[in-house]
Amino acid sequence: MGAEPPVSDPATTPGVSLPPAERPKPLHDPDPYSTPPYGAPGPWAPAPPVQHPGGVPAPRAVSGAPAADPDAHVPLVPDGPPAPAGTPAPAGTPAPAPVSPTDASASDTSVPEDVPAPLTDSAPATPNPDPAPTPTPASDAHPDLDPAPSATPPLNPWHRYDPWAPKTPFPLQQAGSSRPARPRRRTLLTSALVLALVAGGVGGVVGASIERGGLGGDIVLSQAGEEGGGRAADSVAGIAARALPSVVTLRVTGDDATGTGTGIVLDGRGDILTNNHVVRPGGGGGAISVRFSGGQTVKGEVVGRDVGYDLAVVRVRGVRGLRAMPLGNSDNVRVGDPVVAIGAPFGLDNTVTAGIVSARERPITTGGDGSDGSGVSYVDALQTDASINPGNSGGPLLDARGLLVGVNSAIRSADDLDGDGGGDGDDGGDGAGQSGSIGLGFAIPVNQAKRVAEELINKGKATHPVIGVTLDLDYAGDGARVATPGTGPGAKAGLRAGDVITQVDGEPVHTGDELVVRTRAHRPGDRLRLTLRRGGEELTVSVVLGSATGD
Repeated sequence: MGAEPPVSDPATTPGVSLPPAERPKPLHDPDPYSTPPYGAPGPWAPAPPVQHPGGVPAPRAVSGAPAADPDAHVPLVPDGPPAPAGTPAPAGTPAPAPVSPTDASASDTSVPEDVPAPLTDSAPATPNPDPAPTPTPASDAHPDLDPAPSATPPLNPWHRYDPWAPKTPFPLQQAGSSRPARPRRRTLLTSALVLALVAGGVGGVVGASIERGGLGGDIVLSQAGEEGGGRAADSVAGIAARALPSVVTLRVTGDDATGTGTGIVLDGRGDILTNNHVVRPGGGGGAISVRFSGGQTVKGEVVGRDVGYDLAVVRVRGVRGLRAMPLGNSDNVRVGDPVVAIGAPFGLDNTVTAGIVSARERPITTGGDGSDGSGVSYVDALQTDASINPGNSGGPLLDARGLLVGVNSAIRSADDLDGDGGGDGDDGGDGAGQSGSIGLGFAIPVNQAKRVAEELINKGKATHPVIGVTLDLDYAGDGARVATPGTGPGAKAGLRAGDVITQVDGEPVHTGDELVVRTRAHRPGDRLRLTLRRGGEELTVSVVLGSATGD
């Protein structure tokens, strides 16, 4: 038997208008107050869509529009109060879709006859024999019943909410959000890193507290460990370590004076070089005590001394293992070279100071306590800013290699007002009532000291180079004026009374003392070129230096 043709229901057939009495009755009574959700939406929130109790409705097919999203649910009840029975549908509102008998038979639930069929949004299961109605324009369509096709999903989250839809494992997200969930591994890695940093910081604090305070609570101060080995050979510490065994401290006592100074070991026999003004308080019968850097103390005796050069040699006996100070060459010294001074300033043995060479060939005079001007020392000195004080006299001035380049002899103190441009000799005392260093120290060049020391050791006396003329000490002009030529080397060279000597080997000479200093910087037998003024003319003469025995 063939299938029966579908029966059309006039109430659901599009294009068929029923009398008001036969129209379907609304599911609820009209709301005269238009209260949401059945009335118009309130001003505080959008009206929620009508929810369907049955399965997921199929979207209504619209001719010429893209297929509807199967997950999107179209509300079945339009906004606003339902039209009363018998009221014709507004223009542009589509008629309800017909219900197919096949769909009715497929349902297990029967609908009573007195209950009107509910409005459904489902598409008919069988083709509608009537022609499809013309789609209502988007401007006339109801926004909930027949939404216009759009490629952009609604941004209102309520349009996507369906309590009867299958549960999803993902939380509800705002429409349009595409932010991915943060990986859990990154969170765990960050937590582990933070924990490691905190643990390291806590461990460091605890370790430092234990190291400082100890486990028992007593304070234990941190300290660097002991270092082995010495210092670089050219450092101050390295120079001092090598030089100190060759430096001694001298204490001299006499009938009416005492003095303290420093000495330099010259050889293994016990010869020690120092200043004449250091041993002078002992006179002929004074006592000299020599103490080495290691603490050994022995007696010493004067071998020879020279007032003009302010040098003396003291000898000790019975001392083994003496280490001689290596000698350098003062002609190699340049201004700015680093130097180290060692001595016993104010009685403080083995004191080491450092500085630089401030000047070379600085003419100074010291002493001169005699009424006839005797006892004056003339030194063509090395100037240094290394700290030199009373008690440093006779001590070594060393270069960067630890070689002896000068013998510390004099200082210029702040209360020196003699105005002669010279230096005050250090009398070797203990410093009582004496001024300290102001950075103007003077040392006898080692080349001059070596020659004088050799003569004192070998002969007991030193020789002085001389020109053989008498100088006018009252002359106040620039240069050294000759009083009488005498019969010495100067007279042989043609010097006359009244000649003013202005240069020695091209170096300026401003006073008579400077001429003596320049002359004594040489050896007997050396030839000098003297520049002089005579009667308004400038002349140059050559002089071979003679020899004289010192005091």
